[in-house]
Amino acid sequence: MTVWEALAVWVAGMAAGAINAVVGSGSLITFPTLVAVGVDPVVANVSNNVGLVPGSVTGAYGYRAELRGQRDRLVRLAMGSALGSLAGGILLLYLDPDVFQVVVPVLIGLACVLVIIQPRLNLWLAARREHAHPHGGPALWLGVFGAGVYGGYFGAAQGVLLIGLLGSFLDEHLQRVNAAKNVLSLVVNSTAAVLFVLIADVDWWAVLAVALGAMIGGFLGAKVGRRIPAPLLRVVIVAVGIVAIIKLVYG
Repeated sequence: MTVWEALAVWVAGMAAGAINAVVGSGSLITFPTLVAVGVDPVVANVSNNVGLVPGSVTGAYGYRAELRGQRDRLVRLAMGSALGSLAGGILLLYLDPDVFQVVVPVLIGLACVLVIIQPRLNLWLAARREHAHPHGGPALWLGVFGAGVYGGYFGAAQGVLLIGLLGSFLDEHLQRVNAAKNVLSLVVNSTAAVLFVLIADVDWWAVLAVALGAMIGGFLGAKVGRRIPAPLLRVVIVAVGIVAIIKLVYG
């Protein structure tokens, strides 16, 4: 990797870190950039995942105020994220990569629909939440596990999936949902990163370039994202989800 290629990857990492903190689709920037500078696609996917972990840390830290009071809930859900991420990482390394080509756009589209109808869905669910589990119940845990599988396999737009799930099952405003999303995304990325470091081929120069950019981007993205009004944030989330679908379907 030349100096100019490393610089391009660093800039892509910074943009991805910011987008991941606000919504979660940064891999749609870093992954194609790594492939464009000559990194093998599977190695690029693995290295991208490892490199984005520091950005996930700074993004989650930037939302620390919105995380207050969510510890018990996130501990429960993080178990689903970690187990799902392990399963997804193993699928990436050993399964035909064409398997999810049809499923992934459908999942992102469903997440966008959930984000759009979340206010009305919350009203409908509120009448039925009196006896519901305070942490979202088994359905949310399974949904988070499924998002973890997807995140460990590829990860682009996993934030859209998580926001759709968390916003539908939890009685929380969107910024607190986004904060929880950042923590669960960090769990997914970190778990997959450990797996990849142990058993996969990693391009450490690519990891370094992505990580240095993502750390800055994650911190700045959290600063901006926390100030975005919920309706506007909802529009941003759906827009990113649509772009993700187009990118995955049409390349």
